[in-house]
Amino acid sequence: MQTGGTDNTERLQKMIARLVATNPAGQGLSLIGGFRYRLLDDGVRRSLDVDYHWDGELSEKQTRLAQLFESRLLPEAKRRLGFEGRVTTDANPGTASPFVRVVNLAFWRGDQTGERIQVPVDITRIICLDRPSVRTVDGVVYRTVSDADLIESKVMSVFTRRWLEYRDLVDLFLFASHLVPDYVERVHRKLEMSQTSPVVLAARLSDLLGHRDYHGRAIDELVSTQLEPHASDSIRAAGGGVVVLVAALAILTKLQPGHSRNPGRDK
Repeated sequence: MQTGGTDNTERLQKMIARLVATNPAGQGLSLIGGFRYRLLDDGVRRSLDVDYHWDGELSEKQTRLAQLFESRLLPEAKRRLGFEGRVTTDANPGTASPFVRVVNLAFWRGDQTGERIQVPVDITRIICLDRPSVRTVDGVVYRTVSDADLIESKVMSVFTRRWLEYRDLVDLFLFASHLVPDYVERVHRKLEMSQTSPVVLAARLSDLLGHRDYHGRAIDELVSTQLEPHASDSIRAAGGGVVVLVAALAILTKLQPGHSRNPGRDK
């Protein structure tokens, strides 16, 4: 359980991302996920981990990153923030995909604050149709995937995760403008490449559509705990988590076979 403050969590995440971006051990890794949105797109949702896309052998890259964090990150965290730290590695037992490897980073203080922070660094593989992209922050060049591939990975996650993660729906709500006009065709291509059955797609949509109140309340909880206060206040004033859910469903239901793309019928 994470008991440390958000500010120190984000300081550590930024140290991790900068180190990976500027070290040979991170070559070829593309920053993805919620922290990518937070760091590179000024996202209002705070992420609890740092995610990377990697086309190569996952375990090999996991080992190289663990060595990098042990030799470079832990001393830097001690010097700059006063944290002791530990690095461990394992496959992520909570994910539906076998294509994930995790470097677990734990930080703590030995003083009276008792502050403890955990930052998992996930190395995974998403389906990309575009070339990698680069973005800069404070002079550091960060490799990432295209905006379209990243937001489509959130759509894919809704259907390919064993358990629904509400952060995917929130990110769809926040970054829907990153969808390209032909996203339905692109996502269908990716679903075929991942061998995701149309039955799975239909079942997840049926659940979301049939239990809106339940899912809306779960989104409310995430909005309250992971979004900046000004953003969560605005969402609550507009109707709460169900507003996020309806916006996400407007994107997801277009993936149903036979759904009309006629703007007049989609209103």
